[in-house]
Amino acid sequence: MSEARIIQLGSKDGRARTGAAAQRRSRQQGPSGVDRGGETVPVEDEPIADLLATERMTAAGNPHPDPDPAEAGRAKTDPVGEDHVTPGRNGSARGARDGGGELTAAPREPAAPREPAAGGESDPAGDLGMAPASMLPAEPLADAGSLEQALAGFLAFLRRRITGDYVVDEHGFDEDLTENVIAPLLRPIYQNYFRVETRGLENVPDTGGALIVANHSGTVPLDAMMTALAIMDHHPAHRHLRMLAADLVFAVPFLAPVARKTGNTLACQPDAERLLAGGHLVGVWPEGFKGIGKPFSERYKLQRFGRGGFVSAALRAGVPIIPCTIVGAEEIYPMIGNLRMLARLLGLPYLPITPTFPWFGLFGLLPLPSKWLIEFGEPVDTESLTPAAAEDPMLVFELTDRIRETIQHSLYGLLMQRRSVFF
Repeated sequence: MSEARIIQLGSKDGRARTGAAAQRRSRQQGPSGVDRGGETVPVEDEPIADLLATERMTAAGNPHPDPDPAEAGRAKTDPVGEDHVTPGRNGSARGARDGGGELTAAPREPAAPREPAAGGESDPAGDLGMAPASMLPAEPLADAGSLEQALAGFLAFLRRRITGDYVVDEHGFDEDLTENVIAPLLRPIYQNYFRVETRGLENVPDTGGALIVANHSGTVPLDAMMTALAIMDHHPAHRHLRMLAADLVFAVPFLAPVARKTGNTLACQPDAERLLAGGHLVGVWPEGFKGIGKPFSERYKLQRFGRGGFVSAALRAGVPIIPCTIVGAEEIYPMIGNLRMLARLLGLPYLPITPTFPWFGLFGLLPLPSKWLIEFGEPVDTESLTPAAAEDPMLVFELTDRIRETIQHSLYGLLMQRRSVFF
């Protein structure tokens, strides 16, 4: 079959082709056009008429009609400069335009021999230079690679759990469980719900011990988990943040083992010094329950940083202290009230009342989708101080207050940069 061509209807060759085609069709279908099931196609619409004529010949048992001699002659003596296209794999015309805006001929690949279909019937699409429906390229599945990778990773995780091929350190940290189970559950909240933006990760060292000190807020301590995930996912070394947690975390039956396995340890000076001396990245939130349990009217106002025990641990281990500022956690559960009497009966430091809890039941536990900013500031160097400086209470207090003021000023700066609470 000759190569498909595009000819303008107003050109001389176009009028000649239209007239010749009209005479041929007028002898077969009459002067008005091509009739197909009561539908008349104008003779000027030559490509459609040729398609209908081919389909009728195929249905009549002549799958490969002989080309018209006049048409074959014109195909051989094709004038230079006419518009050409070559049919693509899906039957659509393809070609390239030259600098003057005209379509240039695309190289035509030789057609592969086709075997006749079962029952002696032919494929009309194949006769027209089109690929069969089964040969058309299929659309790839969305995120097929990531789904396959996630499934393969989960199966490998199960294999390691069954065979015992994983490591738990002396504090109960299970790195394999954290990376393959806990982090994938938190990642959609981090990326899509809170849309956390992280800055200053270059201030976090790639190796060696360091102490990250951050403000605490949000009624529920989600800020600690988001900070740990930010370092694990976006830091070049993908380090794990070993968090110092309050005693209450390890008193809850279900929460205690999960906290241990995800790297939390008791917020005491011996554990902090042991982790820092071992070259770990340690996170502390010195405000404690005073920070996450403060009313919404006092948002972004730092509470007292305790007695500076974290500074003493950093001085003894000789590691830098990195101030960290978190904006956005204050608005996830705006605390407008506190049921103090009920909280004492339940052994809780506070029992919050928010605009959604307890009025909407379990739906009230859903945090508001505020926009988060996490910034890691310039490290405070402690190498110039000897471990004996940890025994000087005035020096410890001065360094603690300096870090607190640094975080407070950084909070004000980030609040000025934030467009709104939720965007």
